Amino acid sequence: MRKTIIAGTAALLLAFSAMLSGCSHSAQADDINYPTRQIEYVVPFAPGGGVDLVARTVAEYLSKKWNQPISVVNKPGGGGAVGAQAVLQQSAKDGYTVLADNNSSTSMLAAGAAKPPVGIEEHLLVSRVVEDAAAFAVSEDAPWKDFNEFCDWVRANPEQLSWTSVGPAGFSSFAVAEWTKAIGADLSRTKMVATKGASDSVPMIAGGHAVLAVHTVAELYPLAKAGKIRLLAVVSDKRSPYFPDVPTADEQGVKGLTVQWWTGISMPAGTPPAIREKWDKAVSEMVEDPAFVEKLKMIQVEPGYLNSNDFESFLKKETEYYTEIAAKAGIRK
Repeated sequence: MRKTIIAGTAALLLAFSAMLSGCSHSAQADDINYPTRQIEYVVPFAPGGGVDLVARTVAEYLSKKWNQPISVVNKPGGGGAVGAQAVLQQSAKDGYTVLADNNSSTSMLAAGAAKPPVGIEEHLLVSRVVEDAAAFAVSEDAPWKDFNEFCDWVRANPEQLSWTSVGPAGFSSFAVAEWTKAIGADLSRTKMVATKGASDSVPMIAGGHAVLAVHTVAELYPLAKAGKIRLLAVVSDKRSPYFPDVPTADEQGVKGLTVQWWTGISMPAGTPPAIREKWDKAVSEMVEDPAFVEKLKMIQVEPGYLNSNDFESFLKKETEYYTEIAAKAGIRK
């Protein structure tokens, strides 16, 4: 009996200590004198793409919350590597230069190269903000009536398939590699057309300069709604609320497609923990604000928040999976 009481008391003390620790850490984040000046929010892709649009929505919200300007700066190149290097390797570790991260500048960059220009360990992950489904798009006048017919054509004519991507290890490259494996097509006989991002590649599809674009629903939305491109499939467990008439890949019998797009926030490793926590706390509140969620809907995306710890666990698993895809598809160099 006495042992039970002692054990119970010890457990209560541990829980109370943990609670106090959490309160202290949160108070530290709230009490720090930050930010006191302009923050540069670097987007490592061209203007107009999904990462850029989300970053601008986040910047607008947090600049009002903190009463400090947050300037969005686009630094495209290298499939996200150029902007990531600028923030994570060349900027001060003081919270005044942050990175609008996504798959291409983290897990896919690491998976696509044995010696990536920016390592996962250089990212101090803050929060994941948004997750969005990938979708397969062709020109509006393309001859295929559905995804199955398109897959049949690609299996028979892989050398005629051209598809856009920001680079060999870009988001679209992993989506196409996973898809061609699933349908039994020869990826090595297809042709990648390098672009600066979705805002560059989607008009190429509409104009017939490439056959396929795999981007997020949000990035494809404007030209799809304008009748310039046609979505054949969405990679998700349910149909997109923005394109309810477009079946999922799974509905059309193409199983095992999992590549999803996300964007979040990172800082240089070594940035003070209290600054990271202040950002994460602000993001957690932001994604619960109906006004912010409504702004996201205006750019056809939904919140996909993960806190710092969950973000790290998620990215670790994603990097392992994409490294496997890259090795099997010959993407990894």
